[in-house]
Amino acid sequence: MSKRVVYFSGKFVPESDARVSIFDSALMMGDMAFEMTRTFNGKPFRLRDHLVRLYASLKLLEVECGLSIDQMEAVTLDTLGRNATTESDDVDWQIMHNVSRGPMSIYSTVFTEGCGPTVSINCWPLITHMAGFVEKYGHGVDLVIPAQHALPASLLDAKAKTRSRVHYQLANLQAARMGDGCWPVLLDPDGFIAEGTGNNILLVKDGVLLSPEPRNILRGVSRATTMRLAEQLKIPLRETNLDRYDAMTADEIVSTSTSYCILHARSFEGHPVGDGKAGPVTRRLVEAWKEHVGIDFVTQAGDYAGRLTEWEKKYRN
Repeated sequence: MSKRVVYFSGKFVPESDARVSIFDSALMMGDMAFEMTRTFNGKPFRLRDHLVRLYASLKLLEVECGLSIDQMEAVTLDTLGRNATTESDDVDWQIMHNVSRGPMSIYSTVFTEGCGPTVSINCWPLITHMAGFVEKYGHGVDLVIPAQHALPASLLDAKAKTRSRVHYQLANLQAARMGDGCWPVLLDPDGFIAEGTGNNILLVKDGVLLSPEPRNILRGVSRATTMRLAEQLKIPLRETNLDRYDAMTADEIVSTSTSYCILHARSFEGHPVGDGKAGPVTRRLVEAWKEHVGIDFVTQAGDYAGRLTEWEKKYRN
C-alpha cells in the first residue's frame, strides 16, 4: 500500500483519500488549471517556470487559488519532501498541480465548511512513466495528423494549460486507429502544425531548428529548454508557420515534453523521417539535455523498465 501523501486544499492526506467532489467546477465544467513538473536527481526542474505558467492559466480562468506563488512553491517542495522518503534515492518524481475554483455555488448547501478553491499537489514516481519510453528513445515515434484540429486561441487559448482537453483525447483516439502506437500532431485552423496532445513538435531542415509559431500552442517548458540549448549549441533557430509539407520534407523531427524531455520521430504520416534514426541535430540536443539536467534519462528509463514489474508488485501486495 502506498505511503504517499497529497497536499489537498490546505491539508496533507493519504493519496487514496484525495478526492475531488462530484460538484466541483473541474468535473462539471473542465474548469481546472494544471501543471506537471519532474525532478532530476530528486530536484524539481524549472519548477518556478511551471508555477508561473500555472498562475497565468489561473488568471485566464479567473480563479483565485488562495496561495501566492511563493506559498505554492513552498508547499510543493514540502509535498515532494514528504513523499521522497517512500522510494529509493535514485527514483525521480512527477509533481502534479491541479487547481480549480472549487464546488459550484449552486451546490453550496452540501459543504457546511463553505466552498473554496480546490488545490491539489501530488507526487508520483516516474518509474511507470519512463519505463514506457525505453523503446521510443531507440526507434523513435510515429507521427500522424488526425482529423481533430487544435482549437484556435480565440476559442480556448492553448497557452493556458487546462483540463478542458477533450479535443486532445479525440486526437489520441483517432491516431490510435491510424496505427499502433501512433502519436497525433494537431493542425491549427489555418492548416499549420500546432502541437501534439501533450508535447511540442519541432522540425529540422538544412540544419535549422524550426518551431511552430507560439500563437496556437502551449509554450512548453521543455520546448523552451530545447530552444535555449539549441542557441547554446549555435544551432540556427526560427519560429514560423509550418505545414504538412514542411514536416513531410523535414530532415529531422523532434518531440519535447516534461517527462521524457526529447525524442525523435522515425516517421510522419507513414513516411520515414530521414533514415528513421535520430539525426545529427537531434543527437546533439539529446546530449545537451543530459548535460543540462545532470542525468542520462535514457539510461534511467532502461533502469526503470527493468524494475517496473517488481515495483508494481510491491504496491499490489
